[in-house]
Amino acid sequence: MAIEKMMVPSLLLLCFLAAMVRAEDPYLFFEWHVAYGTISPLGVPQEGILINGEFKGPTINCTSNNNIVINVFNELDEPLLFTWEGVQQRKNSWQDGTPGTMCPIQPGTNYTYHFQVKDQIGTYYYFPTTNLHRASGGIGMLRVHSRELIPVPFDNPAEEFDVLMGDWYTKGHKAMKRQLDSGASIGRPDGIQINGKSGKPGQKLEPLAVMEAGKTYRYRFCNIGMRTSLNFRLQGHTMKLVEIEGSHTIQNVYDSLDLHVGQCMSVLVTADNEPKDYYLAVTSRFTKVPLSTVALISYANGKGEASAELPPPPAEDTEGIYWSINQFRSFRWNLTASAARPNPQGSYHYGKINITRTIKLVNSRNNMDGKLRFSINGVSHIDPSTPLKLAEYFGAADKVFKYDTISDDPDMTNNKEVVLAPNVVNATFRKFVEIIFENRERTIQTWHLDGYSFFAVAIEPGRWNPEKRRNYNLLDTVSRHNIQVYPNSWAAVMTTLDNAGMWSLRSEMWERFYLGQQMYISVLSPERSLRDEYNIPENSQLCGVVVGLPKPPSYLPA
Repeated sequence: MAIEKMMVPSLLLLCFLAAMVRAEDPYLFFEWHVAYGTISPLGVPQEGILINGEFKGPTINCTSNNNIVINVFNELDEPLLFTWEGVQQRKNSWQDGTPGTMCPIQPGTNYTYHFQVKDQIGTYYYFPTTNLHRASGGIGMLRVHSRELIPVPFDNPAEEFDVLMGDWYTKGHKAMKRQLDSGASIGRPDGIQINGKSGKPGQKLEPLAVMEAGKTYRYRFCNIGMRTSLNFRLQGHTMKLVEIEGSHTIQNVYDSLDLHVGQCMSVLVTADNEPKDYYLAVTSRFTKVPLSTVALISYANGKGEASAELPPPPAEDTEGIYWSINQFRSFRWNLTASAARPNPQGSYHYGKINITRTIKLVNSRNNMDGKLRFSINGVSHIDPSTPLKLAEYFGAADKVFKYDTISDDPDMTNNKEVVLAPNVVNATFRKFVEIIFENRERTIQTWHLDGYSFFAVAIEPGRWNPEKRRNYNLLDTVSRHNIQVYPNSWAAVMTTLDNAGMWSLRSEMWERFYLGQQMYISVLSPERSLRDEYNIPENSQLCGVVVGLPKPPSYLPA
């Protein structure tokens, strides 16, 4: 009898868990109208790109494993695509929103994105990848929270504040595109904006955040600029780093933090100073002409204006680069914390996995027939009229691009002529690879990989060689999707190519991206199974050579 009584609740629990497994994860629905409008990030009215009349765009506030459905109406006069920076799009590069994976949304039409933030938490953002649209707006924050049953290594903050900051140009994306198409550079930015605004000490500013004394707040920072690394400090307060691009970190405390183009991080700030106003100071890094701006942080019921004396930025030049490298090395993975799943982050021992392939990528600035271009290993990427993923899926790849036009170990010493072509590397599914970014130029670079996070195991001055592996952090480097490479330096990252699809690997400096410093990694599963990749969505738009071709057989269940 006792056994029978115990079995009843156990069976009920099993039924409940089975129902949970069968239940689909929650859906969040959005409708976006993307149109031009007047904005003034630097105090100068200019044409910007608004989403539902706003810049910055609406925040996507979601939870791990949520399904995101966004119906985008393109009310611009140009084709449009959005990408979701840092969202891995597991098995679903169909929704990645890059020119190599999707046909653009034509003016006067709409398209509905549907993707899942599968097994991810953290701070991300979205932006348009078409032309130079990123320079005019259409950018917003994407927060992914942990599920309720998954422990987070810090107490719930009293409130969260989004900080989308970056360099800014007042001439607009169309003028900038004309400049690049003519062969010229876009030049230096005109200033720095924070959430679509800028300010100077002493100006009357609306608070970016209002804090209550004694409470702790989470600030999510992303550098959404075109080319400039930034440093930020909060007057009178320290910042406890808790998350970088979806990874919980060891909670070190900082007075100032560098944030490079395309990168995001979260800090906790406790309102433990005199109740009054303070400035969030943001300054450019490693630029010939320094740029700066401030935003106002207020205390509720505070009395007193913010001091005009701002906390100083870090050093520049060589000293500043070493300072920044050392700060990068201080960022460590929290091995005992959970991320999107209940198991600790440190249960994945990346340092014990054998490397199966090393790909070295060398960026360069080039002149082709009197016009500026940028390249990777001597190939300057161009987007064909047919997205690469569609050409590959429909069996028409040979009509659109060639695989492996670059070498894994390039010889960059003989000044070969740069090739203008789609740049696609063919990779093997589920292999563990090492990617070396070698920057032989005198300007800082940042790189991003769609579809994955990677372990940023090292950054060092000079040239890379296999002996440098002895300096890798093989224990607790941060898993992330963006990495900076300092002038005349290299960075090494490692990842498992376990996400089938066509994935953008690109410079986050958008001038460089537009003029060819990007490529794609094709990762195909040999099984053609839904276990590894989703079928092409029914609403996918077709363009180029695949229009009218018969649809390939659907992938089968595992």
